[in-house]
Amino acid sequence: MKVNINILREKKIKKEPVSWVTAYDYPTSKVAEKSGIDMILVGDSGGMVTLGYKSTNPVTMDEMIGFAKAARRGAPDTFIVGDMPQGSYETDKKSAIQNSLRFIKEAESDAIKCEGGIRIADKVKAMTDAGIMVVGHLGLTPQSSSNFGGYKVQGKDTESLERIIQDALALQDAGISFLLLEAMPTEPAKIVAEELKVPVYGIGTGNQVDGQLLIMHDLLGFYPDFRPKFAKCYIPEVIDEFISFLKTNSENSKLQKNCEDGLMTLSEFALKRYIKEVKARSFPSNAYTYGNPENIKFDRTIITKAVKNITTNLNP
Repeated sequence: MKVNINILREKKIKKEPVSWVTAYDYPTSKVAEKSGIDMILVGDSGGMVTLGYKSTNPVTMDEMIGFAKAARRGAPDTFIVGDMPQGSYETDKKSAIQNSLRFIKEAESDAIKCEGGIRIADKVKAMTDAGIMVVGHLGLTPQSSSNFGGYKVQGKDTESLERIIQDALALQDAGISFLLLEAMPTEPAKIVAEELKVPVYGIGTGNQVDGQLLIMHDLLGFYPDFRPKFAKCYIPEVIDEFISFLKTNSENSKLQKNCEDGLMTLSEFALKRYIKEVKARSFPSNAYTYGNPENIKFDRTIITKAVKNITTNLNP
């Protein structure tokens, strides 16, 4: 059964973690769906891991639509989120609506994702008012990472967490369906997830949020240029299982003729292990988590302060 927004909301209430992975083409999305993944993100990270760009910034709308079309062909029955590239939504409401609709109409995506909080809340509201399902993205936002001095952990002090909560509440008021947090310590991310009514998923934010996202190429160990602390490669954990599978079925002529007894099957084993660990909240373990900073106590008073200040920030 294909996941929909009602199922995602219900999973948050029941505290059932959601599994999410990126895919940018037909084979990776096909194996993701076959493995039982809840959602696929057609991320602008595809510009780095498949096109060889040094960052996500050069990715264009046409490139993203190409990725998204291929992903939909590979995963016709999976909830797919298209990632709005830099420059496709920030300038004005009209372009935000027009570009987001391309994902829905041309690529048959279920939702779109964009980075930023209060600064893009009016564009987010315009898109949701147009009937488009929007996913927010806060914490480390790669498109604007230069503003943070590079790929730096966010929300690791009370001031930074207060800004993230203000942004999250602004996005929720603007109508987002759920939120992605990136590169935050466990406790601050947990506070955001508990405060928001919408589901809050994480990539590099610990195991106390409502679900996890990983980059497919990190999960498979298929991108050599950069690997953040939270990126776990599952191939070493499933390689023995894969080899045993091949030996057991070596005389099965049907399997010998099936291309899926190669990299597709190995990838499926890795994805299924990832999904299992997400559901059990054993991923991410401490080895793949940013520890909470010492001598900083994150408590609920910061939420009260953030809520009090958000009106001023939204209406300067």
